[in-house]
Amino acid sequence: MRWSWKLGRFAGIDTYVHASFLLLVGWAAWAAWSGAGTMLAVLLGVGFLLAVFGSVLLHELGHALVARHYGIATRRIVLSPIGGIAQLEGMPREPRQELAVALAGPAVNFGLAAALWILAPAFGLGLLGSLASSLIVANLTLGLFNLIPAFPMDGGRALRAFLAARVGAWQATQTAAKVGKVVALVMGLYGLVAGPFMLVLIAGFVWFAANAELAASRYHASAYDEVEVLGPPPAHRVWRRDIWRRDPYATVGRTRRHPADPRGWGPLRNDGPRMDGPVRVVVIRRGWF
Repeated sequence: MRWSWKLGRFAGIDTYVHASFLLLVGWAAWAAWSGAGTMLAVLLGVGFLLAVFGSVLLHELGHALVARHYGIATRRIVLSPIGGIAQLEGMPREPRQELAVALAGPAVNFGLAAALWILAPAFGLGLLGSLASSLIVANLTLGLFNLIPAFPMDGGRALRAFLAARVGAWQATQTAAKVGKVVALVMGLYGLVAGPFMLVLIAGFVWFAANAELAASRYHASAYDEVEVLGPPPAHRVWRRDIWRRDPYATVGRTRRHPADPRGWGPLRNDGPRMDGPVRVVVIRRGWF
């Protein structure tokens, strides 16, 4: 990958670190030196940063492994100064699957925090104890922050999955993206007024990611296949209707479920009265989304 170095292969997934990550390491070293002026402080500061990003890597592996359970491979994991991204090769087929994939990452962070809390007495009150306490706080923060309902964070995807089971994928994506943009706006304003500036960068990333999700949903809404469905020939007129802006799970009679793919829904074409032969049905290619 351009501007990225391969860190290794974990659970069969290639993992990369972006070159800009060096800027974050340099900032951590400078901050530690400015505060204490010793090499020990620099080593501790950089070590803590690397430990936090180790937690981020485990967070992304949580997403990837749950996605693998549902048959979705992960192309790669990329670590950058603003976090990590597990690049999945496809979308979960059902809302409950996306919910499970989205919540897997924060669950890893909460699990790490719980494990460190249980092991805390073994670390004592020295440097290791202090590092363990800081990592507990860091993992709790990572888990809670990622549950904010804003794309591309896990909370935004969990919100979409929750809504999709009730109002359909199109409306769920619209609502979740709008909520994400409001959150990004508030986050950006807070970062400008009170700091830190990193919050402004994250807010910008969230804003553009929400717009990207909207664009992707429009693409998926227009991407369909036509398949032949053999069955009793209809004697009534059939028609095409917009299944995304209304009800993507309409009742039988207006839509038909493709028998070869129970995930596919679509409207009947306006082919006029049919007394024999197959009926053309539009089937969404990527399941519920």
